[in-house]
Amino acid sequence: MRKYIKFTKKSFLIAGMVLAMGGCKIDTEPGDRYTDVAVYQNPANIRLYIIGMYNEFNTFKFGTFPIGYDNATDALTDLMKYSSGVSGNGTVNILASDASRVSAAGPQLNYWSAGYTRIRRINEFLDGLDTKAKGLDNNTKKVFEAEARFIRGYVYFWLVKLHGSVVLLDKLAGTENKDMPRSSEDDCYNFIAADFAFAAQFLPPTWDAANSGRATKGAAYGMLARTWLYAASIAEYDKKQFNSDPLTGVPAAKATTYYTNASNAADEVKKLASQGIYAIDPNFASIFTNKNTKEAIFKIDFVRPKITHQYDLGFVPPKDNSTALVYGVPTANLVDEFEMSDGSAFSWSNPVMAANPYANREARFNATILFNGSSWKGRTLNTTTGDVIEGFTEYGAGEAKRTVTGYYAKKLLDPTNMDIVVNKSDQSWIEMRYAEVLLIDAEAKTKINDIPGAKISLNELRNKRGLPNTPSQTAPEMMKAIEHERIIELAFEGHRYWDLRRWRKAHITLNNIRFTGHKLTPSGSGVTYTTVTVDNANRQFTTPLYYIPIPLDEVLRNNAISQIKGW
Repeated sequence: MRKYIKFTKKSFLIAGMVLAMGGCKIDTEPGDRYTDVAVYQNPANIRLYIIGMYNEFNTFKFGTFPIGYDNATDALTDLMKYSSGVSGNGTVNILASDASRVSAAGPQLNYWSAGYTRIRRINEFLDGLDTKAKGLDNNTKKVFEAEARFIRGYVYFWLVKLHGSVVLLDKLAGTENKDMPRSSEDDCYNFIAADFAFAAQFLPPTWDAANSGRATKGAAYGMLARTWLYAASIAEYDKKQFNSDPLTGVPAAKATTYYTNASNAADEVKKLASQGIYAIDPNFASIFTNKNTKEAIFKIDFVRPKITHQYDLGFVPPKDNSTALVYGVPTANLVDEFEMSDGSAFSWSNPVMAANPYANREARFNATILFNGSSWKGRTLNTTTGDVIEGFTEYGAGEAKRTVTGYYAKKLLDPTNMDIVVNKSDQSWIEMRYAEVLLIDAEAKTKINDIPGAKISLNELRNKRGLPNTPSQTAPEMMKAIEHERIIELAFEGHRYWDLRRWRKAHITLNNIRFTGHKLTPSGSGVTYTTVTVDNANRQFTTPLYYIPIPLDEVLRNNAISQIKGW
């Protein structure tokens, strides 16, 4: 029996027919398919096959995973509040305030089945590359293998972020091997690191225009740095305090080694930057609409009219279009975190700052937040209670579809898109930026007591953003500065929730607390600012949530796997 591989990715059209003749019989194969042998004998077909694998990254674009709404994981944190109080558009609010919603029967944050489906496809590809690609030169074969392992490493990184201990499959497994045990969290991170390290060794620094978007050496080193940072953080902060499962956690003794590994991988990306491949974009506001920004290390591009998304529809202020959904809006907690332009902290206790709270803020503030008085698409925003369309309304049980915090999210929006329904959106999703690599490097070097090296990376970023050097001198001061910088620099890019988890701070920062907004009320010729809660129930993050349960049906299906303890 022949095996067939069908290409379905919209960006590529495969036409042709394979005819096999035997005597007077003509055996006609389906015209939209190739036999697996034919695929692996033709480099062009292999290229199309591996490009199809990149579709997995769409699962995570704009923070859609795991709840199905853009920026949903940031809405589980202190950075964003979803405006809806009903299931569906407001599901993230329900999950943020009710930890009991997560269970083995319904993990909520669930990628297990989809992740392993992708892993099986990747392993099928690697098996075919090894056994059927007979005419392919070794260097070309290594590049294809490196791409596949880059994608597999990314898939496993997500699975391990969620569950800690998962099943590792490094080769194609037959149906007779359906029962596979979990590996330790430490082994899992080392497996992921091995995939990214292999990819970094064999992927090119850049691709030509026809192959734009494929993984590169810098993307692999960046993901390797991210992986080792997570592993090191678990080693340092978890210490088996929150879970008794013998396979979760990373030995504390390995923290320094793993931080060193993260720093070394980040240094490799910095070397590529020194060659002109990457750079911090001097214009923070344009990074996310500039498809040629050198800050992007790995991204997903969209091209109108066929390949688009709907980010703008979900986050623009409602006067942009009557169908605007206003899913999530920035919290006052995030707004107050932005520094002044001279690097000093903002404070409502300072009467000058409080009188004009949006003046003289650092440049990223104006590029990230739409506030009362912001200029937006030819109009001046009025987010006071006096504007019944775009102004503040209290969070409640219904669909607000306007700000419940006094702010709108500007970052990632396209300010030139004047008809979001007709045009839709085509901004790139940047999975990894050079700014993140500098922050990884700063954190890793801080942890190995290379404070001067850590400050070089942190200050490079701050200086490019128009801010002075950090005044931090000690490791605790540096970590406080790095957390602040990650909040500001990476807001709405899906990092905050996972940062709090790896630092084991989520059960403190996200538990038994209600986050806030600013109710702006017209008062004569001015405005009165009142801090109000935007949650109608306390947030809940209980310690079992550091390890999301494996879906119950997977445990029942696999006789060799056990549920993570605590679930």
